[in-house]
Amino acid sequence: MSAQPDGPYGPLIPMPELTPDALRAAVARIAPSRVPALTQHLFEATTNAQQTQSLAPLRAFVHSWAVFVAIERHPQRAARLRELERLVDAAEQDPADAIAEIRRIRDAAEAEAGL
Repeated sequence: MSAQPDGPYGPLIPMPELTPDALRAAVARIAPSRVPALTQHLFEATTNAQQTQSLAPLRAFVHSWAVFVAIERHPQRAARLRELERLVDAAEQDPADAIAEIRRIRDAAEAEAGL
């Protein structure tokens, strides 16, 4: 895992390396209930990679879970994302601002993960 300078409200864990094992370990620490989903996704990605003889499914797996970890390792960021997703799902107001903020959160997470 790479070291990151943190203040008192910094991330729960450092950003892990972008490998299935490192991502699994990170998810086990910050969102243990999501480990079964990660394991299932990895199984499906591996199977698809073998069937298609392509690394694309494994790259998609790493991308998806790296972004998840980058978001979830910051509890306030993760809570804000969930709040924005609820606003969009509720469809009670114009979702444009919420969608734009969701995109900014995801873009920041991708950059943080080095994607």
